[in-house]
Amino acid sequence: MTENGWHKRKVVIVGAGAVGSTFAYSLAQSGLADEIALIDKSRNFAEGQVLDLAHGRPYFPSVDIYSGDTGDYADASVIVMTAGAKQQPGESRLNLLKRNVAIVEESVDQMVAESSSAVLVMVSNPVDLLTKVAWIRSGWPRRRVIGSGTVLDSSRLRYGLGQYCGVDVHNVHAYMLGEHGDSEFAAWSMTHIGGVQIEEYCRICGKCEDWTQQRTMIEETVKNSAYHIIDYKGATWFAVGLALVRIVDAILRNRKSVLTVSVCLKGEYGLSDLALSLPAVISSNGVESVIEARLNDSEHNLLAHCASVIKSAEDELKHNR
Repeated sequence: MTENGWHKRKVVIVGAGAVGSTFAYSLAQSGLADEIALIDKSRNFAEGQVLDLAHGRPYFPSVDIYSGDTGDYADASVIVMTAGAKQQPGESRLNLLKRNVAIVEESVDQMVAESSSAVLVMVSNPVDLLTKVAWIRSGWPRRRVIGSGTVLDSSRLRYGLGQYCGVDVHNVHAYMLGEHGDSEFAAWSMTHIGGVQIEEYCRICGKCEDWTQQRTMIEETVKNSAYHIIDYKGATWFAVGLALVRIVDAILRNRKSVLTVSVCLKGEYGLSDLALSLPAVISSNGVESVIEARLNDSEHNLLAHCASVIKSAEDELKHNR
């Protein structure tokens, strides 16, 4: 806070690669942040990304963009962690996970050392597991450590439904829940278009001959979206950058938005001691609350399966560290 009581909105981005730099680009254009500090293990790479962004400053709202260091954690409002190791040829999934855990723990230790009071948004994958790693390592209240979770996956579901139903995506409300990964699922009991529950909307619309089959196809398309994009161009970065702007907007502007972020659970939905993506109210404090929706029996079972997948990955990591 400055002498006149004004709070600057400072966002620190850890990792200047495709996701981090695209998020910085989208954030700069949004006008949300007063400062954007980009940190990368390669200082030269971060400097190059910053200079490229800075040359566009005449065309977006005023914001100070610079290559930062760990000292920037001290007065950050939000820290967004996109850094992570890339899988090497022949490297096992477990070994890659161990390297990413080490990267997260080192970064979190630096944040704690700088007495940061920021909200930490984890993006590095596997995001649910690493969100818990970051929370445990930091010792911070759980509200301050969240993962990007299924915010992007939910956006993909809304897009798919909007395309199929011929409705503006802004009038579609739908959520992918659970793991940000292969076990995630669409919560159809929470899905509605224009305030009409999806099953009822389909009866009104009359477009589908077999809605059960169509919704399965839409859900599978969402779950496989990242794989298709990776096959086409090697990685995803545009949509996730925009999803991160949405999350950071809720924090910086204290919007109390409902987003499916990954949060460490303490008994919600009967689950504890793991992070999963569920509807949560997001404000300047981070997670205000987790919304315990009335899921149907099938969805409860799918959520329990997601929890077992995450727990198995955690156990494998513990046994091999």
